[in-house]
Amino acid sequence: MCGIIGYVGPKPVVPLLVDGLRRLEYRGYDSAGLAVVRDGAVALRRAAGKLSRLEDALAANPLDGEYGIGHTRWATHGRPTEENAHPHRDCTGRIVVIHNGIIENYLELKRALAAEGHRFVTETDTEVVAHLVEREMRDDGLENAVRRALGSLRGLFALVFIAADDPGKIVAVRNGPPLVVGLGDGEFFVASDVPALLAHTRDVVFLDDGEVAVVTRAGVTFTDAGGRPVEKTAQRITWDPVQAEKAGYKHFMLKEIFEQPWAVRETTLGRASAETGTVFLDEVAIPEERLRAVDRVVMLACGTSWHAALVGKFLVEQLAGVPVEVDYGSEFRYRRPIVTPRTLAVVITQSGETADTLAALREARRQGALSLAVCNVVGSMATRESDGTVYTHAGPEIGVASTKAFTSQLVALHLIAVRLGRVRATLSADAARPHLEALTGLPILLEQALKCDAAVEAVAGRFYQRRDFLYLARGINYPIALEGALKLKEISYIHAEGYPAGEMKHGPIALIDERMPVVALAPRDHVFEKMAGNVQEVKARGGTVIALTTAGDDRLTELLDPARDVQIAVPDAHPLLTPVVLTIPLQLLAYHIAVRLGCDVDQPRNLAKSVTVE
Repeated sequence: MCGIIGYVGPKPVVPLLVDGLRRLEYRGYDSAGLAVVRDGAVALRRAAGKLSRLEDALAANPLDGEYGIGHTRWATHGRPTEENAHPHRDCTGRIVVIHNGIIENYLELKRALAAEGHRFVTETDTEVVAHLVEREMRDDGLENAVRRALGSLRGLFALVFIAADDPGKIVAVRNGPPLVVGLGDGEFFVASDVPALLAHTRDVVFLDDGEVAVVTRAGVTFTDAGGRPVEKTAQRITWDPVQAEKAGYKHFMLKEIFEQPWAVRETTLGRASAETGTVFLDEVAIPEERLRAVDRVVMLACGTSWHAALVGKFLVEQLAGVPVEVDYGSEFRYRRPIVTPRTLAVVITQSGETADTLAALREARRQGALSLAVCNVVGSMATRESDGTVYTHAGPEIGVASTKAFTSQLVALHLIAVRLGRVRATLSADAARPHLEALTGLPILLEQALKCDAAVEAVAGRFYQRRDFLYLARGINYPIALEGALKLKEISYIHAEGYPAGEMKHGPIALIDERMPVVALAPRDHVFEKMAGNVQEVKARGGTVIALTTAGDDRLTELLDPARDVQIAVPDAHPLLTPVVLTIPLQLLAYHIAVRLGCDVDQPRNLAKSVTVE
């Protein structure tokens, strides 16, 4: 989950590396550092804490170099101190490595290297890699020393090296966590994610597991771990670099919340024909006869994407008539999942690099399942390993707490459900048209929903000092209650729980008192009366209600106390699209409460954007 950047080219290297780290800081912000080579020597600067601390260190003690690498850390092995910050060196100080991932056998390697006389100065697993390469370094180049060292390593890792004794060269290795090589005009880049490169190039090559890239001013060569050449094809990234900037918003998260009408429109554009009742998913590339034969769908995801999968279960079962199981990517392969060649495994991942989800995908494929990825990053590992992909076209999402990627996933899953329904003949063209018309009109509803921002900010001002929240909903909207609670936990550090409202009487009702706000999602739908009954149960026990209701539906008003309770109205939407519309005020509520509490909403503590290690 750490951020990696490397550069070889004519530009001033230190400002470029710092800028790249700034664009990657969402991947980790426990410490930061960089290393450059100049006049045959390696120089480092490192600092604990956020990137600004490294910038202060560079201002106090400037650094310059001919090329270099940089790193922003999410701590795994070793405390977040300057000593444990990357880059790490060998005994000579002439070999430097940065690392994302975990070296599982680092303790036995460390003991063996120490017995050989190597000196260790950090608590990290990364440091052993520098010493391994030192041991293997000969006169045949850094890349060959790295390849020899790889044979000793166990785990999942992305590694990037420079060495003063092999100048002008960066060596990058992928075995799990993502690495991307940027191709410029006489300049080349290595990074752990695309946003670090967008200001310089949109032509990129994604490394696959077991591949090594050797980057110099003359170009880039790609091989496998044994040194055999590998043919790679560059991909063109269409994201606008401006999308990765705040564009006047106080935080990336707020900007990305307000980008949701655009992201949903882009995800739907060209895919939904309401006139013919047809969904076009050209990148799926799975023959219709194989989709028609599917008798079960397994959705695999983690975190917010898991909540999207729960909504997807409702959509696919209702529209396509096929049973759906939703599983945590982190748990799937640790039991004995029942998967057959007639199973469709749908993996949902914003980054396409989530380690747990990738492992679940590989297990499903090993057992013969068809596979489909719902992903936001073109060329990511999930998209390369799946039989088909539905891209979400949400653009870069920098805030650690997912917003526009989540709602775009909901839309993509809706498209998949309609497509499966049409292929399986459970949904006629006439029956599909209302769904596709509703999807086409959804961006307008989201623009209307965003108008509740001021009202939600006022609600946050009333409740931000509460320490516990309960979120309740029913049917297809209960996963949104879970997601709303997760958002509040992630960025405000307030304890919150989400439940299907019918489960309230099976335990959570014991928690309700006058100090606990209950967020009730009660849109106009077929379970409204049930939700109204749950609201009455909350009120009977002294609870305070924050109700999300459909604009123009006043049936809940008489149950609420205007002096204590709150209603927030959202636009009327198709019943299967209410999850998307209801998400907006819940994101805004979490955001405004976190801002009131002075939290760092874009970079919440202990979290990173992409979980690339287990």
